[in-house]
Amino acid sequence: MREPLRRIFDLLVSGTVLLLSTPVLLGAMLAIRLESRGGAIYRQRRVGQDGAPFDVLKLRTMVSGAEKMGAGLAVDDGDTRITNVGAFLRRTSIDELPNLVNVLKGEMSIIGPRPTVPIQVEQYTDRQRGRLALKPGITGWAQVNGRASLPWPERIELDLWYAEHKSFRLDVRILWLTARMLVTGHGLYKGETGGWVDPS
Repeated sequence: MREPLRRIFDLLVSGTVLLLSTPVLLGAMLAIRLESRGGAIYRQRRVGQDGAPFDVLKLRTMVSGAEKMGAGLAVDDGDTRITNVGAFLRRTSIDELPNLVNVLKGEMSIIGPRPTVPIQVEQYTDRQRGRLALKPGITGWAQVNGRASLPWPERIELDLWYAEHKSFRLDVRILWLTARMLVTGHGLYKGETGGWVDPS
């Protein structure tokens, strides 16, 4: 998909889904506030296309200050920092809906590598930095091929493969596989071999 068409696609999809999901978002935000202290919207600094920083928006699924507790950035199934409401939001990926605002702002795309935090990008090899050539996405090739259950280097390789082979046909396939993944919840948590580990 060519970039001008991709941008039009991003705007149409993100705007439509946000409009249709407004009742769901409002209900989720209310449930978050009723269950635990803290704001309903969670902001985290991520690295976007060409290394540009931006704040990704999500619904808060963990207790406030979770990044400074337990496993830090790593999240696994049964993590005690995840709230009851948050577990449901993660399972259904409703927590990602505010990402659509990032898409409208042009910081993200519907399809592309998931945006990562600066400390992860600092560990990239020169080859892995090729991942930053693409605008980060809500879903992508790595997401539909194992998601967080994959070892971190393998996830990056899948994103690099997508960068070299991206096409309209591949994007349609990713969207179909994403819809199927939302039903099954496969790959939601890192498990024993998945996820990123700080080597320092």
